[in-house]
Amino acid sequence: MNLPISIDDVEAAAARLAGVAVRTPVLTSEAADAMAGARVFFKCENLQRIGAFKFRGAFNALSRFNEAARRTGVITYSSGNHAQAIALAARLLDMPALIVMPADAPSIKIAATRSHGAKIVFYDRYTEDREALGSRLAAERQMTLIPPYDHSDVMAGQGTAALELIDDVGPLDALFVCVGGGGLISGCAVAAAARSPGCRVIGVEPQAGDDVRQSLARGERVRIAVPQTLADGAQTQSPGELTFAVMRALVAEVVTVDDAALIGTMRWMAEQLKLVVEPTGCLAAAAALTPRPELAGQRIGVVLSGGNVDLARFATLVGTQS
Repeated sequence: MNLPISIDDVEAAAARLAGVAVRTPVLTSEAADAMAGARVFFKCENLQRIGAFKFRGAFNALSRFNEAARRTGVITYSSGNHAQAIALAARLLDMPALIVMPADAPSIKIAATRSHGAKIVFYDRYTEDREALGSRLAAERQMTLIPPYDHSDVMAGQGTAALELIDDVGPLDALFVCVGGGGLISGCAVAAAARSPGCRVIGVEPQAGDDVRQSLARGERVRIAVPQTLADGAQTQSPGELTFAVMRALVAEVVTVDDAALIGTMRWMAEQLKLVVEPTGCLAAAAALTPRPELAGQRIGVVLSGGNVDLARFATLVGTQS
């Protein structure tokens, strides 16, 4: 199978990340097992550096720059977590970073991105094309563009989350992963296919933004309007070209959950696991904790992708479920 990345790429990324990225813990819960009717393993990427899995792909990509590219620096576009990840990776590797961010990105993500020394250019996500803006700025400033998901080094880095999970807990029957542009799930699907053959990889999108589900159903990439959802990290309009190729080959299905389910899962995570998980980070868990007869009694992995949410907003959201 000729795919954009292989298990060799994911393993090479793991070697580059060793001692730099956090080998995040895997948590279990009797309450989660009872809800799902299965044995559930949570990979806590909300405890990763910058509070999300994105650091894996960002550092892997930037660590492969040659000296000339490091001098001119990196540019990306992101709603927040990839922005922070690129900013931190660039600081660790001593290179300039410029981030194109939506003006309505969560304030905690904007502040964190700036704290790592990156410069920010804002845009309107509803009226401007971030990809076009990023490409233009990259050409003008001779910087290297590293997109949030549609890049082989980014995808391979993200796959190390599933690699660690399976190495730590053993084979899985199913793996639930959130889906935005597809970088995380494509890397994880490659890792799962190699480390746990037969594992059913299930993507989870916000109900308001099911571009990947539609794309897989039609066999071609579909573009939708900007989704109106609390899951700001999954407000993508279309899957990436590289990620879609992997998802078509290795992802069993894509399901959706609504914003109410995300809020309920955020509250459950805080109460039961004592974890702060952002709305996007709850996508996979919200689906996994809903019983599925075909997964009864099986071993299920769940990637908690991030925990970057403003605490005042978090309190307001989870308070609505009181």
